[in-house]
Amino acid sequence: MTSPQLDGTLAVHARGLVKDFGDNRAVDGIDLDVKRGEIFGVLGPNGAGKTTTLSMLATLLKIDGGAAEIFGLDVATHPHEVRQLLGVTGQYASVDENLTANENLFLFGRLLGYSKAESRERAATLLGQFGLEEAADRQIAKFSGGMRRRLDLAVSLIRRPPLIFLDEPTTGLDPRTRGQMWTTIRELVDDGCTILLTTQYLDEADQLADRIAVIDRGQKVAEGTPSQLKTSVGSSTLQLRVADPAEVAAAAAVIGRVLDAAPVMTPEQGGINVALAQADQAADALVALREQGIGVESVSVAQPTLDEVFLALTGHDTAEDTTEDTTTDSPELEVVR
Repeated sequence: MTSPQLDGTLAVHARGLVKDFGDNRAVDGIDLDVKRGEIFGVLGPNGAGKTTTLSMLATLLKIDGGAAEIFGLDVATHPHEVRQLLGVTGQYASVDENLTANENLFLFGRLLGYSKAESRERAATLLGQFGLEEAADRQIAKFSGGMRRRLDLAVSLIRRPPLIFLDEPTTGLDPRTRGQMWTTIRELVDDGCTILLTTQYLDEADQLADRIAVIDRGQKVAEGTPSQLKTSVGSSTLQLRVADPAEVAAAAAVIGRVLDAAPVMTPEQGGINVALAQADQAADALVALREQGIGVESVSVAQPTLDEVFLALTGHDTAEDTTEDTTTDSPELEVVR
């Protein structure tokens, strides 16, 4: 099989992308530049326009405004050639539950134009790469969630495309399987692939993405490396845990008043994070808590988190559904790099 020749210095080059669904503008003038060989993350809440943006880049949705190129090929005028350069893994498995893992991979190989022998060879290779050899002849309906996600990613790699779109690749996975997926994603980049990733997990964006674009209400509000984004909201952050989780809200109110900042809370754990302009501001917050009789179990000063970055940039956290998106986005955060 032959693929289009790779042109252009960027894997993805998009300017002013717009997508309307009736009166709702889901994507409003987004620019993206994804370098070859990197993991680019797009971070934002459900309905922010992340999946819609990926769908336009993948030729799955018509671009209503702006333009995009994949390896120098215009997405609107060369959709067939662009599709040959992409592997797309969505939020939900695209495999047939009535078939086995081996049968699914063989079927997709044939649909992509490989011979029977080539399809069998690709299926065997991918089953081994993703640790699914023992389940090769098991019906997909009997697979665990983690096994389904691994198989779905394997399907997207049958052609071994140079650019891979991963939409929520670890949603619903247990920590061990999630870690295995992270390793696989890094190995794909080591082998020469470029990854454009969406995720609902802030730590996943922090761990995997070389650069992150923050999207909110259909617009890109910031872009940079994880370190650059963190330092943009302060040189450090105060992380503390109150002794009584029932006092989290009261403690956050005290800290917010003293530091004139918006704390990020994890009430069920009694945790509070707040960005500091200067590290010594932590002492002011602790003194104020003591004066109010609020006990502190633990405290530390560290680099700001991506939670605080998003809150500072948008005024709400990443779990908040801020707009209605008429696509099939599930509650998520997206990362594109």
